[in-house]
Amino acid sequence: MSKRNTRSAVVLCALALAAAPLSAAHADAAKDVQIAGRALTFLENGPTGKAVLGVVFDPSKPASVAEKNAVMAAIGGGLSAGAVTLTAKPVEASAVSGVSGVAALYITTGVNVGSAAKAKKLITIGSDPSCATSGACVMSVSADPKVEIIVNRAAAAAVGAVFKAAFRMMIREV
Repeated sequence: MSKRNTRSAVVLCALALAAAPLSAAHADAAKDVQIAGRALTFLENGPTGKAVLGVVFDPSKPASVAEKNAVMAAIGGGLSAGAVTLTAKPVEASAVSGVSGVAALYITTGVNVGSAAKAKKLITIGSDPSCATSGACVMSVSADPKVEIIVNRAAAAAVGAVFKAAFRMMIREV
């Protein structure tokens, strides 16, 4: 093998290794958003048809921006999840108190807009379990390593969210 071919192979391997975590993040975001969409269909009087999911992020936090980008990419032009088709709208954390036209908010990791979202009576969903356990989110969803949905009773009550009985058997309430 020539030096040129060896260098090319090394560069390709390095690029593949660097891209692997990015594609995994997108895959996880796609699964998490799919679960979030299906969970919304278990709300009493929940959204059906087309619904906008506000994706809340903090532009000063690279991890928050990366998660927002992954969620936006996963939803693309529309993501069908049961009886609802989600579209996404990016929302800066500082703008949550003025947000309109969204059925729910997807909160990226490290962002806390719980009180602003509660004031707007919006369902908040995060991928970080601590978001729900702390009460900053109504629910957290995770597909890896297994599907886990955590609902915070107090946060759900604060925004008027009532889940169907069948859903409550599939979740962990805190």
